[in-house]
Amino acid sequence: MKITLSLLVCFFCVSLSAQSVIGVWKTVDDNDGLEKSNIELYEVNGKLHGKIVKLLDGAEGDKCLACKGDKKDAPLIGMEIIWNLKNSKGTYSGGKILDPETGKEYKCKIALGDNSNELDVRGYIGFSLIGRTQTWYRVEN
Repeated sequence: MKITLSLLVCFFCVSLSAQSVIGVWKTVDDNDGLEKSNIELYEVNGKLHGKIVKLLDGAEGDKCLACKGDKKDAPLIGMEIIWNLKNSKGTYSGGKILDPETGKEYKCKIALGDNSNELDVRGYIGFSLIGRTQTWYRVEN
Protein backbone atom coordinates (compact mmCIF):
# COMPACT_ATOMS: atom_id res chain seq x y z
CA MET A 1 0.00 0.00 0.00
CA LYS A 2 2.81 2.43 0.89
CA ILE A 3 4.61 1.67 -2.36
CA THR A 4 1.44 2.23 -4.39
CA LEU A 5 0.79 5.53 -2.62
CA SER A 6 4.41 6.62 -3.15
CA LEU A 7 4.22 5.80 -6.86
CA LEU A 8 0.93 7.69 -7.17
CA VAL A 9 2.42 10.78 -5.48
CA CYS A 10 5.51 10.62 -7.74
CA PHE A 11 3.34 10.30 -10.85
CA PHE A 12 1.19 13.24 -9.74
CA CYS A 13 4.29 15.42 -9.11
CA VAL A 14 5.79 14.53 -12.51
CA SER A 15 2.53 15.32 -14.31
CA LEU A 16 2.30 18.68 -12.53
CA SER A 17 5.86 19.62 -13.42
CA ALA A 18 5.25 18.61 -17.03
CA GLN A 19 2.43 21.18 -17.14
CA SER A 20 4.56 24.07 -15.91
CA VAL A 21 6.21 26.70 -18.09
CA ILE A 22 9.20 26.64 -15.74
CA GLY A 23 12.19 24.99 -17.39
CA VAL A 24 14.34 25.25 -20.50
CA TRP A 25 12.78 25.93 -23.92
CA LYS A 26 14.24 25.82 -27.44
CA THR A 27 13.36 28.83 -29.58
CA VAL A 28 12.63 28.41 -33.27
CA ASP A 29 12.49 31.54 -35.41
CA ASP A 30 9.09 31.87 -37.04
CA ASN A 31 10.62 33.65 -40.07
CA ASP A 32 13.44 31.30 -41.09
CA GLY A 33 12.57 28.14 -39.10
CA LEU A 34 16.04 27.93 -37.54
CA GLU A 35 16.67 26.87 -33.95
CA LYS A 36 18.22 29.91 -32.26
CA SER A 37 18.64 29.42 -28.52
CA ASN A 38 17.64 27.75 -25.29
CA ILE A 39 15.79 29.97 -22.82
CA GLU A 40 15.44 29.13 -19.14
CA LEU A 41 12.12 30.27 -17.65
CA TYR A 42 12.05 30.70 -13.86
CA GLU A 43 10.11 32.57 -11.17
CA VAL A 44 11.38 35.47 -9.09
CA ASN A 45 9.03 36.77 -6.40
CA GLY A 46 6.04 35.14 -8.12
CA LYS A 47 6.81 36.62 -11.56
CA LEU A 48 8.10 34.77 -14.62
CA HIS A 49 11.54 35.67 -16.01
CA GLY A 50 13.63 34.13 -18.74
CA LYS A 51 17.27 34.22 -19.80
CA ILE A 52 19.30 32.82 -22.66
CA VAL A 53 21.33 29.83 -21.47
CA LYS A 54 22.60 28.46 -24.80
CA LEU A 55 23.01 29.66 -28.38
CA LEU A 56 22.25 27.12 -31.10
CA ASP A 57 23.58 26.79 -34.67
CA GLY A 58 20.93 29.12 -36.12
CA ALA A 59 21.93 32.02 -33.85
CA GLU A 60 23.60 35.01 -35.45
CA GLY A 61 26.26 36.53 -33.21
CA ASP A 62 26.80 36.24 -29.49
CA LYS A 63 26.18 39.87 -28.40
CA CYS A 64 23.17 42.14 -28.45
CA LEU A 65 24.42 44.72 -30.93
CA ALA A 66 20.99 46.31 -31.49
CA CYS A 67 20.13 46.63 -27.79
CA LYS A 68 20.12 49.90 -25.90
CA GLY A 69 21.26 50.82 -22.42
CA ASP A 70 23.10 48.31 -20.26
CA LYS A 71 22.29 45.48 -22.71
CA LYS A 72 24.08 47.21 -25.61
CA ASP A 73 26.89 44.90 -26.83
CA ALA A 74 26.29 42.59 -23.83
CA PRO A 75 26.75 38.82 -24.23
CA LEU A 76 23.55 37.01 -25.14
CA ILE A 77 24.25 34.02 -22.91
CA GLY A 78 22.95 34.92 -19.47
CA MET A 79 20.92 37.89 -20.78
CA GLU A 80 17.44 38.24 -19.32
CA ILE A 81 15.03 38.63 -22.23
CA ILE A 82 11.73 38.01 -20.40
CA TRP A 83 10.74 39.74 -17.18
CA ASN A 84 7.85 40.44 -14.79
CA LEU A 85 5.15 38.23 -16.32
CA LYS A 86 2.33 37.40 -13.88
CA ASN A 87 0.43 34.12 -13.90
CA SER A 88 -3.33 34.24 -14.36
CA LYS A 89 -4.91 30.80 -14.79
CA GLY A 90 -1.88 29.39 -16.64
CA THR A 91 -1.30 32.38 -18.92
CA TYR A 92 1.60 34.68 -18.09
CA SER A 93 1.33 38.33 -19.12
CA GLY A 94 1.91 41.89 -17.96
CA GLY A 95 5.66 41.83 -18.50
CA LYS A 96 8.07 42.33 -21.38
CA ILE A 97 10.13 40.34 -23.85
CA LEU A 98 13.25 41.53 -25.66
CA ASP A 99 14.02 40.55 -29.24
CA PRO A 100 17.85 40.47 -29.15
CA GLU A 101 18.01 40.52 -32.95
CA THR A 102 16.32 43.94 -33.19
CA GLY A 103 16.88 45.24 -29.66
CA LYS A 104 13.16 45.99 -29.38
CA GLU A 105 11.04 45.30 -26.30
CA TYR A 106 7.45 44.11 -26.55
CA LYS A 107 4.62 43.26 -24.20
CA CYS A 108 4.48 39.51 -23.78
CA LYS A 109 2.00 36.72 -23.22
CA ILE A 110 3.08 33.10 -22.61
CA ALA A 111 0.98 29.95 -22.27
CA LEU A 112 1.42 26.24 -22.85
CA GLY A 113 0.42 25.16 -26.35
CA ASP A 114 -1.59 22.12 -27.41
CA ASN A 115 0.61 19.92 -25.25
CA SER A 116 2.88 20.56 -22.27
CA ASN A 117 6.01 20.40 -24.45
CA GLU A 118 5.03 23.40 -26.59
CA LEU A 119 4.97 26.99 -25.42
CA ASP A 120 3.17 29.79 -27.24
CA VAL A 121 5.13 33.02 -26.82
CA ARG A 122 3.44 36.17 -28.13
CA GLY A 123 5.17 39.53 -28.39
CA TYR A 124 2.99 42.52 -29.19
CA ILE A 125 2.62 46.28 -29.20
CA GLY A 126 -0.46 47.76 -27.54
CA PHE A 127 -3.08 45.02 -27.88
CA SER A 128 -2.35 41.33 -28.20
CA LEU A 129 -3.95 41.34 -31.66
CA ILE A 130 -1.02 43.36 -33.04
CA GLY A 131 1.97 41.06 -32.71
CA ARG A 132 3.36 37.65 -33.52
CA THR A 133 3.52 34.27 -31.83
CA GLN A 134 6.38 31.80 -31.77
CA THR A 135 6.16 28.21 -30.60
CA TRP A 136 9.00 27.15 -28.32
CA TYR A 137 9.75 23.52 -27.49
CA ARG A 138 10.60 22.04 -24.09
CA VAL A 139 14.18 20.85 -23.73
CA GLU A 140 14.19 17.53 -21.89
CA ASN A 141 16.83 17.14 -19.20
